Amino acid sequence: MEKRVQGQSDIPLNDTGRQQARALANRLKSEEWEYIFSSDLIRAKETAAIIAQELGLEVKTDERLREMNCGQIEGTTLDERISKWGEEWGRLELGIEAGESIASRGMSVISDIAASLTGKNVLIVSHGALLGQTLKRLIPHVDTEEHLTNTSITVVQNLESNWECERYNCSKHLDESSNESTN
Repeated sequence: MEKRVQGQSDIPLNDTGRQQARALANRLKSEEWEYIFSSDLIRAKETAAIIAQELGLEVKTDERLREMNCGQIEGTTLDERISKWGEEWGRLELGIEAGESIASRGMSVISDIAASLTGKNVLIVSHGALLGQTLKRLIPHVDTEEHLTNTSITVVQNLESNWECERYNCSKHLDESSNESTN
């Protein structure tokens, strides 16, 4: 695995990503969802489309749900970054979007969706850094340090202007999917 920084590079899902999206869609079909919003980047839109097809929903996109802008490191591997900028590359100003900027974008779109669709069950398909930074602000009373797994589910509910977390980073559908494919 290359571990290449994707950031806002607009690349499609690979076969593993499609399999994970199908496993998630299969899991979600037993729940009641009314809307689905997605980042406008191809990999998120494709994930959302797989889910939406299973649930009979229409995908709405919002560019505020995009992954963090990784500046000059986008598309690079760790070895390439070290080769180009040295071991201390992480301390350099390389145009990488700040966590506060990412969280502000995420909070903006969540607030808009919550205000316009009060009481509705809404799915949001986005990216790890955007979701991680947003969740830190949305539910600061919950330990959100665990790295979000691709296609994991985090369920939050707005109760009288307070956000509560019902489920965080749940990916049991991926385990069930891999067990089915090996049986």
